[in-house]
Amino acid sequence: MEHLPDTLGRAILDVVGDVPSSRQVTGGDREAHAQAIIDAASRRAGLVAGSLALPPGPLGWMTVLPEMVAIWKIQTQMVADVSAIHGQHWRLGKEQMLFCLFRHTGAQVFRDFAVRAGQRWLVQAATQMAMRDAARRIGMNLSTRAIGRGVARWVPIVGAVGVGTYAWYDTRQVGQTALTLFSQADPPLQPA
Repeated sequence: MEHLPDTLGRAILDVVGDVPSSRQVTGGDREAHAQAIIDAASRRAGLVAGSLALPPGPLGWMTVLPEMVAIWKIQTQMVADVSAIHGQHWRLGKEQMLFCLFRHTGAQVFRDFAVRAGQRWLVQAATQMAMRDAARRIGMNLSTRAIGRGVARWVPIVGAVGVGTYAWYDTRQVGQTALTLFSQADPPLQPA
């Protein structure tokens, strides 16, 4: 368990380093469209997490990291889709992805490359070292959650419901962060 923060940190960097493309388009009621995407992703995350939490005991412990990575992939696609709806997909990089996925788990982690300017968040490019440090600190925060998720595997049905509910809630938080970040951004302009 002592290497869990490092393992989680590496998994986080792998997930945020691969920004997915999006087939979503700008137009219509962006807020309602984004909310529908957030709702669908939250349900999917809850179902995936709850299903992977069903195996009891030691077998259940082996599903903790794959469950977390599966949830992060659902969340990264959701963030990419929300950014695309707002015409901001071109701005979406690993820093914005890391910010959206983990801001609610530890705001202190982001003080090096995310600042609040009035009602808006500005996420700046970060060095590789700053990204690794942020991922490791997030991994440390998530280690306790991973242990809690592992413990939930010892109470199969109740634990699966709890893990699924938390994944649903967590995904909604990620979605709201993405919605805030991309809906209040400058008007969409493609870089030259």
